[in-house]
Amino acid sequence: MHIRKETSYTDKEIEFMAKLPLVTFEKANGHKDHGSIEAGTLVSARKLKQANPKTKILYYRNVIVHYGGYAADKELESVSGAFLEDKNGNTKLVRSKVKAYDLSNPVLRDWWVQACKTMTSDTAIDGVFLDGNIKALETGYLARQIGVVKKKETMAGYHLMMKQTREAIGQDKLMIANILRARFTEGGLEYIDYFNGSYLEGFFHNVGKMSYEEYVAKGIDTIQKAARQGKIIAFTAGLKGQGNSSHMGIDEAHGFIDSFEEAQAAFSYPLGIFLICAEEYSYFRPHEGYSANENENWMRWFPEYDRPLGAPKGPAMKNGYTYTREFEHATVKLDISKRSADIKWHTLDPDTK
Repeated sequence: MHIRKETSYTDKEIEFMAKLPLVTFEKANGHKDHGSIEAGTLVSARKLKQANPKTKILYYRNVIVHYGGYAADKELESVSGAFLEDKNGNTKLVRSKVKAYDLSNPVLRDWWVQACKTMTSDTAIDGVFLDGNIKALETGYLARQIGVVKKKETMAGYHLMMKQTREAIGQDKLMIANILRARFTEGGLEYIDYFNGSYLEGFFHNVGKMSYEEYVAKGIDTIQKAARQGKIIAFTAGLKGQGNSSHMGIDEAHGFIDSFEEAQAAFSYPLGIFLICAEEYSYFRPHEGYSANENENWMRWFPEYDRPLGAPKGPAMKNGYTYTREFEHATVKLDISKRSADIKWHTLDPDTK
């Protein structure tokens, strides 16, 4: 689960999240009720830990985009040159609306790392979720506004900041990044060593000259390699509107689905991809966005969640753009050219354990 809500979560919502193994409290959590994102996140995290101590909870930080509402922002006011500027002195460079951190600034990096250390020192927080990595590492992102030299300096600063974060929060806390993406030469595996695992979004919208099939197949191969290394995989897929919402194809757009039947129809294909890739520390979430402010769609519970899966009988077999894989209680056939998956459950009753 990857979720945000401006106000406090209800007992019903906490009870729902307590059924899940991995939860990220995204930006803008609880700040309207508790004064800051940090305070709101901790209130929710402590309630969730009380409901299920086994649920792993991550605190959200974006590595380059400055989202407001954090208590730590007060200290940021004293950091000179904290934000990137274009040649005209403009600092709102992300979507022409939001500021971006100058990661080449060591004082800025220290501030960012300290914010993560402070939050992860709380026993209710098991680690940090790091977003914005694609923006930080994509060579062309903001290069026109800030210049190629400055972009390279910020990329070098990013790598330093990831090392500093691990040192600051310790080896026992998780670092899970939004990092695996087929657009990279090695699909993001070249950066995975900093992290315990990767969240995945933007999986379906191909960029560059790669076809849809080539892009998705490379993404599958990347997930499989990372998962077999023992990395945590948090695979997400929008049930509607799996498209680009930025000119470089970095961000992902989503839309709400009106009916459960429509959501169920869109569910099988991303689930099939996940099962083709899944290993011991792999997790899955289909969704309609990250906000819990509008409705309760984020609490949809699909019957497949209650079916026994069992251990895989081996890795997936690939033939062109089709894949098959056998589990103890299911057979998965995936065709990415047809954008379809056929999952045969060996037990018909979801309550069978």
